[in-house]
Amino acid sequence: MKNKTKSKKTRIIIKMIRGFLIIVGAFITAYGLEAVLIPNSVSDGGVTGLSIVGSQLIGLPLGILIAILNIPFVFLGYKQIGRSFAIYSVIGIASLAISTSVMHHIPPIIEGDTLLVTVIGGIIIGFGMGLALRNGGALDGIDMLAVLLSRKSPFGTSDLILFLNLFVFVVVSFVFGLTGAFLSGIAYFIASKVIHIVEEGLSGSKTFKIITSKPELMVETIRDRLGRSATFNLVQGGYSNEEFKEITCVINRLEESKIKEIIQEIDESAFVIVYDVAEVKGGNFRKINIH
Repeated sequence: MKNKTKSKKTRIIIKMIRGFLIIVGAFITAYGLEAVLIPNSVSDGGVTGLSIVGSQLIGLPLGILIAILNIPFVFLGYKQIGRSFAIYSVIGIASLAISTSVMHHIPPIIEGDTLLVTVIGGIIIGFGMGLALRNGGALDGIDMLAVLLSRKSPFGTSDLILFLNLFVFVVVSFVFGLTGAFLSGIAYFIASKVIHIVEEGLSGSKTFKIITSKPELMVETIRDRLGRSATFNLVQGGYSNEEFKEITCVINRLEESKIKEIIQEIDESAFVIVYDVAEVKGGNFRKINIH
């Protein structure tokens, strides 16, 4: 009983830390937007980029538009990825909306130097977004849409993210001009690379190979909480000659934090190998409805 209580408290503390880091990531992202990019007529990609354009056109505060335009994507994240991801994303998006309003009148730290603006702005917002994604939340809904569309089209997630953002930058060009759109694209490219570094393996899918003393419970929990199926392979220890059931599970990049949480909860001593997958097609790489 004591161990269960201690384990529960540990999980609560971990969730609180993750929530706090997502908020920090949102404030860092807002700072990059308000102190670097927006004052120099450079936008971001995704829903945030559309919100910046909308704010310039109709005069509504950026924070309000970020909150409103992300609502359908949060719902999509809840249906496709799970409740905890949606909750963390709400925390992140709300924090981003509030922090952009708070920082709206701060003086820019860089002006005029377009190359420096795109590099520094991209690094700052990439670090903030990567920090949020690393801890199980998202600050922008376009990734969730790309994940959903990839299941219903022959294109990969990264291809769809690129395509959706090309549309965003076309819209940006009508407000910030062609130069502003190109600079926004460069800043977004830099941000995406920084996100990849911070989040580690953000693009594409991931394969988890797990050897645990509780394989059936692990697979059942992954199925119930993530809506993902898994396969068993019989493997034999080279030293002990003992036979094990090795679990293989392929997930998308937004589910990595959740599956690590499941593994830690069920068997913290489990042997886990994680590697990137360039593309997944066919078979049973589909989510079941977890609600």
